[in-house]
Amino acid sequence: MASELIRIIEQVSRQRNVDKSVLIKAIEDAVRVAVRKKFGPDKDIEVSFNEELGEVEVFEFKEVVEKVTDPEKQISLEEALKLDPEVQIGDSLGIKLDTNTLGRIAAQAAKQVIMQRFREAERDIIYDDFKDRKGEIVNGIVQRIERNGSIIVNLGRTEAELPPEHQIPNESYKQGDRIRGYIVEVKHFSRGPQIILSRTHPDFVRVLFENEVPEIAEGIVEIVQVAREPGSRSKIAVRSKDPDVDPVGACVGLKGRRVQAIVQELRGEKIDIVPWSPDPAKFVCNALAPAEIIRVIVDEGSKSMEVVVPDDQLSLAIGKKGQNVRLAARLTGWNIDVISESRYNQALKKGFESLLSLEHVDLKLATDLYEKGFGSAFELAEADEEALLKIEGMTREKAKQIIKEAKEYVAKKEQEEGKPAESANE
Repeated sequence: MASELIRIIEQVSRQRNVDKSVLIKAIEDAVRVAVRKKFGPDKDIEVSFNEELGEVEVFEFKEVVEKVTDPEKQISLEEALKLDPEVQIGDSLGIKLDTNTLGRIAAQAAKQVIMQRFREAERDIIYDDFKDRKGEIVNGIVQRIERNGSIIVNLGRTEAELPPEHQIPNESYKQGDRIRGYIVEVKHFSRGPQIILSRTHPDFVRVLFENEVPEIAEGIVEIVQVAREPGSRSKIAVRSKDPDVDPVGACVGLKGRRVQAIVQELRGEKIDIVPWSPDPAKFVCNALAPAEIIRVIVDEGSKSMEVVVPDDQLSLAIGKKGQNVRLAARLTGWNIDVISESRYNQALKKGFESLLSLEHVDLKLATDLYEKGFGSAFELAEADEEALLKIEGMTREKAKQIIKEAKEYVAKKEQEEGKPAESANE
């Protein structure tokens, strides 16, 4: 029995690269199961692997007594002295059992325990291998497609799942197809590790560029941000730590080969490579390219920007169904409102006229207010006196009066539009 178990453990350890100590523990547990099946659960049994002899030793322990009343748990002093001349009454004597007598059924049970422990050890090894690979791209082969639409991918030693929500729209696969996926999650279950893949995650694009562009892998070029609508369009913001290296050019590659390889992997998904800038306004302009930008009005308080474009560039800046401006907003982290030049000029004219409608505001003061950032009576109504006192010739009394008039103007306009009127002094 022992030689058979040793042969199994050496073979399994060699073929499956499982730590020998794990399988030695499995042997001991397996033999313990076999012994109890053969002799019953009541015996005091100890099982250990003797490395010097290269075999599993099984000892049955019995109490040494003068007169035996329970043969299952006791041994007479006379019998005990034959096994150990130094034994005394009350000692617990270990009697070595012959494992060759365990029988075929017990031996089979032992083998089953060994293989079960081996599978558990193998699952642990696979989990340990993949738990630190979250964020990597792996290659596999489509093994099957589940009823719920999940694609089961064979990674060699284990399987991974590509759920429907992580599949790019309009992509289709069949059994045997090669597929790449981004590891988003690795879970540990008793039945084995569960590896979740994604082809829609923004970092799938990021890692594809890291693998394709040496300058990114070397840390010369950095991907700052990725915004993506899977299957349709992605925008990536890049910057270079070396002034001699063009980050956009590095990502595009000679004759566009690098970016085209990624587009091919994504089945035709368009990719815009945007130069990052520490200036938020310039970064937003870069993100909205190729649309021409005339003016950017920044509101840092609400982290929003109003972007003015020529009338004929409006649809280009917004993009199909708003996709271009939507992705630009995600990429930059700013709320972006794109308006046409004519609409902006109209709004400017209307705002300037609202300033001139105030009793104590003439053309020069309206111009000064506009230059200080107060483009309309609505903006002036929100101002404080200190801000207006920065205007040349402004007195505190006049500032207070102008703000009051602006609030009255706003209240009147809101009443005309059907909104509840607010007190001009609030």
